[in-house]
Amino acid sequence: MESTEYKCPNCNANLKFMPDTQKFGCEYCSSEFTLEEMQEINAETENTSPSAEELQEQQNFEEHTNLYHCASCGADIMADDQQTALFCYYCHNPIILAGKLTGKYKPDKLIGFQYTRENAVNCFKDWTKDKWFIPEDFKSQEQIEKMTGLYVPFWIADCNMKADLSAIGKQVRSWTSGDYRYTETKEFSVIRQADISADGIPADAESKIEDLLMESIEPYDYNDLKDFSMSYFSGFFADKFDVDKPDVFPRIRERASEAGRKLVHDSITGYSSVSVNSESYNIMSTKWQYIMLPVWFMTYKYNDKMYEFAMNGQTGKLAGTPPLDKTKLKLFSTAIGLAVAVVGFLLGGAFL
Repeated sequence: MESTEYKCPNCNANLKFMPDTQKFGCEYCSSEFTLEEMQEINAETENTSPSAEELQEQQNFEEHTNLYHCASCGADIMADDQQTALFCYYCHNPIILAGKLTGKYKPDKLIGFQYTRENAVNCFKDWTKDKWFIPEDFKSQEQIEKMTGLYVPFWIADCNMKADLSAIGKQVRSWTSGDYRYTETKEFSVIRQADISADGIPADAESKIEDLLMESIEPYDYNDLKDFSMSYFSGFFADKFDVDKPDVFPRIRERASEAGRKLVHDSITGYSSVSVNSESYNIMSTKWQYIMLPVWFMTYKYNDKMYEFAMNGQTGKLAGTPPLDKTKLKLFSTAIGLAVAVVGFLLGGAFL
């Protein structure tokens, strides 16, 4: 049994047999499976080879996609061979052409931009309009020119998991009869066992962009997903993914388990209270897609710290943390203090 080789159905890493638990475990994503579960999963897995059309698409991607490298921050930027990248949108330093890409970096699908650059700039200006204490050059034309249409790499996961919950549900009923108040408490054993599918869970595959920033501009409407075509890259840039499936799986598992937990807990109704004794949400297999999602992206360096602004290129939802100009804030506080002092002096004089 120990010599049997299996691939993890969640992250595709090698599984190892663990004598202490008599299960197969993945050291990358911490998934565990019994031998029977692995045999069942493998029996359902189809091993298909790429079609001639898919191979041609990979070749087209390799021939017409340039890779640019930033020696300053290490970013790798993709663009079609009709567009030249001159600066790094992360650190604003010059970048150099570094060659071509292999077909493994070709996305399965993408969502095209639905907001233009003009839309993004107007949204950014509205976003900064009521922020009094940001540096003036943060909203300058020179800074706005750094707004970049960027396809961000994402792993999208469809997770199949087994849910198992054991709890005690209580029904409490109270009534009054004569001079007495009665309370009746009934306890019930609550069991939930289910196979749950949590589909379309995203995790960005670019380490240089804050995960929280990308989560803040979700959701995307997957109904707009299209088969990848180089034509979508025209006029835009893209990131080469540098975070692979095993590394994003902990985030995927957390979000999938939370979705499964909510579904199971929402199914428990009719009780005054529920006390959970035990519950588990084990992901048994994961189907992955590598996709590109549209983001209007801009960075700003202030006092040696980099600030990021992002806007969902499909829905217009935006997020970011603007820099704080402490000099402006200090001047404002001083002015408020003086105004309060003057008012206090005038009011004090009025009562003399």
